[in-house]
Amino acid sequence: MAALVGALFIGAAPASAHAVLKSSDPREGAVLKTTPRQITVTFDEDVALVENSVRVLDPDNRPATAGDPEHADGQGNTARVPLASGLGQGTYTVSWRVVSADGHPVTGAFTFSVGKRSPARAVVAGPPSVPRATSLPYDTARHAAYAGLALLIGIAVFVLACWPTDTARRVVRRPFVAGWWVITLATLASLLLRGPYDSGEGPDAVLDPRLLSGTMDSRPGAALLARLGLLLVLAVLVRSKRVGRGADRRTTRAAGVLLALALAATWVVAEHAAVGVQVPVAIVSTALHLLAMAVWLGGLAALLTALYRAPAEDPLPPAAVARFSRLAFVSVTVLAATGVYQSWRGLGSWDALLHTDYGRTLSFKVWTVLVVLAVAARSRRWTARLLTVPEPELEREPVAVGEGQADGSSGAAPSTPGAETEQAARRCGLRRCVLAELAAGMVVLVLTTMLTGTPTGRAAEESAGLAALVPGQPTQTLSVVPFDTGSTTLGPLGRGKVQIVLEPGRVGRNAVQAVVYGADGGLVPVPELRLKFILAGKGVGPLDAGLVDERGYWGSDSLTLPTEGTWTMRVTVRVSEIDQVTVEKPVLIGP
Repeated sequence: MAALVGALFIGAAPASAHAVLKSSDPREGAVLKTTPRQITVTFDEDVALVENSVRVLDPDNRPATAGDPEHADGQGNTARVPLASGLGQGTYTVSWRVVSADGHPVTGAFTFSVGKRSPARAVVAGPPSVPRATSLPYDTARHAAYAGLALLIGIAVFVLACWPTDTARRVVRRPFVAGWWVITLATLASLLLRGPYDSGEGPDAVLDPRLLSGTMDSRPGAALLARLGLLLVLAVLVRSKRVGRGADRRTTRAAGVLLALALAATWVVAEHAAVGVQVPVAIVSTALHLLAMAVWLGGLAALLTALYRAPAEDPLPPAAVARFSRLAFVSVTVLAATGVYQSWRGLGSWDALLHTDYGRTLSFKVWTVLVVLAVAARSRRWTARLLTVPEPELEREPVAVGEGQADGSSGAAPSTPGAETEQAARRCGLRRCVLAELAAGMVVLVLTTMLTGTPTGRAAEESAGLAALVPGQPTQTLSVVPFDTGSTTLGPLGRGKVQIVLEPGRVGRNAVQAVVYGADGGLVPVPELRLKFILAGKGVGPLDAGLVDERGYWGSDSLTLPTEGTWTMRVTVRVSEIDQVTVEKPVLIGP
C-alpha cells in the first residue's frame, strides 16, 4: 500500500491545471483538397482517453470515424482517430472529450472542410455532457468522502491528543465508526462512477468492464484504490484491542499520523494540487489544508458529542478542552495560511475572481468562513462567561470549548442551586454556538469540495484566452466569450458562447474566425455577429473586425491591431430579429 501511495506522488508531475488544446490536424477552419486519413488533437499536457474521446460528424451529421481513439505515436498529450473511406466534400465537425492530468474531463469542438465549405451549417450536438443521474451521485460521494475524512482524523486526534481515556473512546466510538463507513462507501461509489463521469454516460454503465479498466489505470482510480486499502488497514488497527493502551500509545499515535498523511495523499495527488504552477509547494500546502480542516471540523464534532454524551460520573475535563482549544487555534491558522496561497494559485488574477465559476465559488467560501469566525467569537464569549464559575462547579459539570485556563483541579465547596442553574444556561448557549460553528464549517467543506471539481481561474483563463504556439503554423489566440440574451423563448439559441480565433494574435494584420455554440454545445446559425477591439488605456478603437458570414463560420482577414497590450473584444450576437446582446472579453495581443 505504501508503494502504491508513493507511486502516486512520483506520477504527480507538473502540468497546467486543466488540459488546453494546443493544435489540431486538420486545423480549425481549414479547407482541405482531399479527405484526411485521421484526425489528431494535441494538448499542453498528458490526457487520458475515454470512449468517444474524439468524434467526427460528416456534413450530413453522420459519424465519420472508423475506429477508437488512441494516443498518436504513443504521445500522452495527443488523441487520434481514423476516418472512414469514401467521405465527401463539405464541412466536418470534430468534438473531443478527454480527462486532464488533474482528473477532470475537458471538452471542445471545431470544424474543418474538404473541397469547399457546406452551403448550410448543420446544428450538431457538441461534446457529451455528464448526465445528471451520473454527476449528482458522483458529486455527493465526493462531498461525503471529505466529511468522512474529517470525522476519522478529527475524532482520532481529539481522543489521542486531548482526551486519551477509555471514556473518550466509548463516547466518540459511534461517530468515528460512522465516519469510516461514510468514507469507505463514498470511495467505492466514486470508483464505480468515475468511468461514466469521465465518458459522459449514465449510471447504468458503472459495471462496464472497459470503463472500470480505464478507471483502474488512471491516477484518480489508483488514488481511490489506495484509499480503500488504507481504510482497510485502519479498520484492522482499530479492531486491535491493544491499540491506544499503555505502552502502545506512542506507536498508535505514530501509526495514526502516517495513516492520516497517506489518506490525505489520495486526494492531493489526484486533483488541482498535482498540476499547475509550483506543484511541490502546492502538494504540501493542500495536504496541510486538508488535514487542518479535518482536525478542526472533526474535533468540533467530537467535542459536541462529548458535551452531550459524556457520563456525569466522568465528564469532559477542562484540561481536555484547553488542549483542543490550542489545537483548534493552530488548525485555523494553518487553514488561513494555506487557503490564501491556494486562492492565489487557483485564481491567477483578480478578473478571475469575478468572471469564473472558480472565483465566484471561492468568494462565497470566503464569506462563509467569515460567518464561521463570527460564530467562533460568540463561542469564545460563552466560554469566558462559563469559566467565571468557581472551580468546584467546573469539576462537577462538563466544560465546553474555549480559550482560557482550565487545569481540571478539584475543589470541595458545594455549588448553590442558583450557580448550577446559571452554569447550565451558559453551557446550553455554548452548545448551540458550537453546533452552529460546526454547521457553518460543513458548508465551508461543501464549498471546498466544489472548488476541487471546478476548473481553476487560471485554467479557465488559459483555455479561453491564452495563445498557444503551433509548431509549423502561425501563433493563434483562442478566446471563448459566453453570452446570454436573457430570452426564455429561444431555448438553447438564447445563450451560449462565441469561440474566436485570432491568427497570429499579434500586432499587425490578423485573420479572425468566429464560431457560435448554443447552450447545448451545438453549432448554431446567427443572423449577425459583430466584433470590435478597444484598447482603452491608449485611447485606441473601437476597431471593427468586419466579420462576414462564411457559411460555416464568421471570418475576416482585414483586422489590423496597431499596438500590443490587453485589448477588450466587444462581441455583439444577434440571435433573432429582436434578440441580441453585447459582451466583452479581454485578450492579450503580443508584439
